[in-house]
Amino acid sequence: MSIDVNNESGTEVDEQAILDIARYALTRMRIHPLSELSVIVVDADAMEQLHIQWMDLPGPTDVMSFPMDELRPPAKDDEEPPQGLLGDIVLCPEVAEQQGKDAETEHSMDEELQLLTVHGVLHLLGYDHEEPDEKAEMFGLQAAIVDGWRAEKGLTGPSPAPTVS
Repeated sequence: MSIDVNNESGTEVDEQAILDIARYALTRMRIHPLSELSVIVVDADAMEQLHIQWMDLPGPTDVMSFPMDELRPPAKDDEEPPQGLLGDIVLCPEVAEQQGKDAETEHSMDEELQLLTVHGVLHLLGYDHEEPDEKAEMFGLQAAIVDGWRAEKGLTGPSPAPTVS
């Protein structure tokens, strides 16, 4: 899998963890190993501009996803996964840091960015959380992926609760 992480935010983030959890999520979702993903980390001003431009909403947000080839996980275990460009995930560490502090189970900015990376991957794969049943499915899958990755890495303590609305 080709995953590029580009930090343009001026904030120090754990880029390796973002790369690792994105790879773990894509592998777990059975996305073709030759697929490509880009993760861009931006400051609050840049995120606000994207949020206004693409969502017509004021202020910065935590994560935005921009799908390219609209890849989906294979429906059956024996089905060959499609290959292509997944698209871009844009993360904002300033918003992530505040969300981590405000969360039910307080956690670090990097833990929040890991959660948001998985959230962004799921959006690129067609998952959404507009309806209650969609939200339950997406957030359940998001928690399972984050918990699985944390367990694989030997990380202890509770994984971050979803803070993405």
